[in-house]
Amino acid sequence: MLKKGDKKLIKAWAFYDWANSVYPLVITTAVFPLFYGMITGGKDATVTFFNMNWNNTVLYTYTLSFSFLIVAFISPILSSIADYTGNKKRFMQFFCFLGSFSVMLLYFFDSIDRLWVGITFSILASIGFWGSLVFYNAYLTEIAHPEQQDEVSAKGFIHGYIGSIILLVFILTMIKFPNWYGFIDHALTEGEKTPVIVFQTVFILVGLWWVGFAQYTFSKLPNNSFKRKPEKDFIFKGFKELQKVFVEIRQHKTIYIFLWSYFFISAGIQTIIVLAGKFGDEELGLPTMNLIITILLIQLVAIVGAILFSKISKKIGNIKTLKITITIWIIVCFAAYLLPGESPNVDVYFYTLGGFLGLVLGATQTLARSTYSKLIPEDTYDNATYFSFYDVTEKLAIVIGTLSFGLAMSFTKSMRTSVLVLAIFFFLGLIVISFMKKTKYVK
Repeated sequence: MLKKGDKKLIKAWAFYDWANSVYPLVITTAVFPLFYGMITGGKDATVTFFNMNWNNTVLYTYTLSFSFLIVAFISPILSSIADYTGNKKRFMQFFCFLGSFSVMLLYFFDSIDRLWVGITFSILASIGFWGSLVFYNAYLTEIAHPEQQDEVSAKGFIHGYIGSIILLVFILTMIKFPNWYGFIDHALTEGEKTPVIVFQTVFILVGLWWVGFAQYTFSKLPNNSFKRKPEKDFIFKGFKELQKVFVEIRQHKTIYIFLWSYFFISAGIQTIIVLAGKFGDEELGLPTMNLIITILLIQLVAIVGAILFSKISKKIGNIKTLKITITIWIIVCFAAYLLPGESPNVDVYFYTLGGFLGLVLGATQTLARSTYSKLIPEDTYDNATYFSFYDVTEKLAIVIGTLSFGLAMSFTKSMRTSVLVLAIFFFLGLIVISFMKKTKYVK
């Protein structure tokens, strides 16, 4: 078994980001929202689901909220059982398979008559992705020493950005030149629709990429590092483990304050990630190609942001660096609200905004994960349980963020107002993190 801090172990851990990051980029952000809009009738279309009429975009945001709520409910229970039994890797594998195969089953969402397929498997794919991350993040304290964790966390995100960019560029050629791949003699131009079979093929590719590359990670990650020998009543003991960690977190004021700050930050960040494409599509009226190019730009700049701000954090500390990134997020929200949709240069403005968004996206995600890992007591074996609270905080935040976005849109009929609501979340996160005190590893 590879030892903690071993470069091969760290590389294998980071490679799961390479495997799974195609899901949030291609499915959640770039392709599926646009495909969903195309299938359901475009902007302000009404769809019927469970014998009720819904605005298609509002239904999509509520679907995401529901999936995050499920993860928020089950992850602390499962992670406490995983800690008690020492089976983090098995749980991680289960959610990986659930997510990747659910993405592939989106292949059958090819018309409005199969809306239930799109809704059902997008929910299961989301549960699989976020569920696997609970256990993946928990490995950070097991595979890297505290002084390595900022750099290792960044390494994971960088692997993810690069891997997802490679696949998205390939998918971009499929969308623009489907005839290259024998789908149909058709090239995407403004006003034309890409053949449905192209998107169906994309879903298969993403699922295979995710589950295929994940096998390298699973082959190297340890299982039951602490050699735990669970008793028969492991479910009850798992709940006791959960209760114990919850009490510890409440008593550890620095962790408690950080989680509250992270809650507000995540409500803004994750909502922007999942709905940025729809904002550009419906609010600004940008063509599909412009949106995908912007998303690629965000990923490329995010690599720079992850590297740059991890170095800045070494000089001025995690807390000050996070404050800088949160402030930039607030500026991004106000800039998005003010974007002139009727301007002939709106695509240039959107690219510029995407650049700033990418810069702080990689930085904030990297530093938040590594900061929390440094706050976890070094002598604990409840890493997954501790990180489940981190992930529950994030999921509940996304539920609140996407619900707030959907409600604001349903009342105002505009995504711009919803973006201002997200700015409030970032502002609250900035205030709360100001109360954090420095620790041995977090300055």
